Amino acid sequence: MKKYLAFVLTFVMIFSIALSAQSAFERAKADVLKELGGAEKTSKIYKIGALEITLANPFWVTMKEGFEAAAKDFGFKIDVVAAPSEGDTAAQLNYLETMLIKGYDALCISPITPFNLIPALAKATQRKIPVIAVGTYVDPQAAKDAGAKVNGILAVDFEYQGKLPGQYIIEKFKDKKNVKAAIIEGIPGSPQSEGRKNGCLTELKKASNIKVVSVQPGNWDRTTALNVTSNLIQANPDLNVIFCANDTMALAAVEALKAVGKKKQVMVIGCDFIEEAKESIIKGELDATLAMSPYLYGYIGGVMAYKTIIDGQYSKDIQVPVKVVDKSNLSEYNDWR
Repeated sequence: MKKYLAFVLTFVMIFSIALSAQSAFERAKADVLKELGGAEKTSKIYKIGALEITLANPFWVTMKEGFEAAAKDFGFKIDVVAAPSEGDTAAQLNYLETMLIKGYDALCISPITPFNLIPALAKATQRKIPVIAVGTYVDPQAAKDAGAKVNGILAVDFEYQGKLPGQYIIEKFKDKKNVKAAIIEGIPGSPQSEGRKNGCLTELKKASNIKVVSVQPGNWDRTTALNVTSNLIQANPDLNVIFCANDTMALAAVEALKAVGKKKQVMVIGCDFIEEAKESIIKGELDATLAMSPYLYGYIGGVMAYKTIIDGQYSKDIQVPVKVVDKSNLSEYNDWR
């Protein structure tokens, strides 16, 4: 009995060590897959089409890698396409119209706006092609009015993605008076931009020592964000912090501040945790970013579409974990994708 108990205790200890040794990415992947439920390979090879926003942004490139990894692991085929740029709603709709005639068993979509893909989604519904929304969403009322159905959602709470950086800013400046903050949003009206902007604003308004002096669009564009930051620092030479709604704009803000010798004065926080942002945090330039996982969005989105094909329906919405990353916890996110 003593030997048996010793064996059990040793096994529990080894299992606990293995769990604690898991990286933040491995834990997140395991948790989301557990929530999603199992999916087994079938003898039939199914075809899934995935439509992203643009492959000009590293975030969506990594999501593409996630889609392709899921296809390899679960034995389905996947084609990943995207619009030429973040704002090209017409081109993205044209891509989806083309995908409808290619015989896909299911579709994964990441609409640029909540409305731009609805005409093609209505046709997908008529043809009984299941659709999973990944990373962005379709307006439910507009979809209903058009007779378009979304079978599953890889849910993204964009407002929460803005609240976490807002809370981070409040904590970092809790002992400082008269803090001046600015927000650089993406394309006005896009769900990612509006959610992150409003989430951050909601939190910052709770702090009596913080004043938001400017909210301006950066259109997800590096050059635009660089020019916006240059103008911001000229108009507010005592600015303390900038929150940018993605890392591309945050990295541009860092460059603009460096150019005028103001980077040490102004904290910059981004969103997405792309590789370039990670490298900038290591260098001590970008102060923090919100770690999402575009890889997991693609991976889990692909699995959701696959399960929808096999099970006939899929209604459970899934959330992918997010967390603010800075130098203090960066080592936990070495393999984050």
